Amino acid sequence: MVLAVQVLGAALAFSGAFWALQGLGIVMWPPGSFMLAQREWALYGGIAAVIGALLIWAGSRIGRR
Repeated sequence: MVLAVQVLGAALAFSGAFWALQGLGIVMWPPGSFMLAQREWALYGGIAAVIGALLIWAGSRIGRR
């Protein structure tokens, strides 16, 4: 259970960071992506990255009990 929560959190944090970088126009890959240089995707990605980090944190807290 703990490992599953942490893996899900890591995947969400990584994906969110990637979306945020695409939305900010820093990562321009893949070339045909609809997320490129779209500020709302920077916001969505930032939110997803924070939720992922919270899942990683929660997983580590559950593991200590």
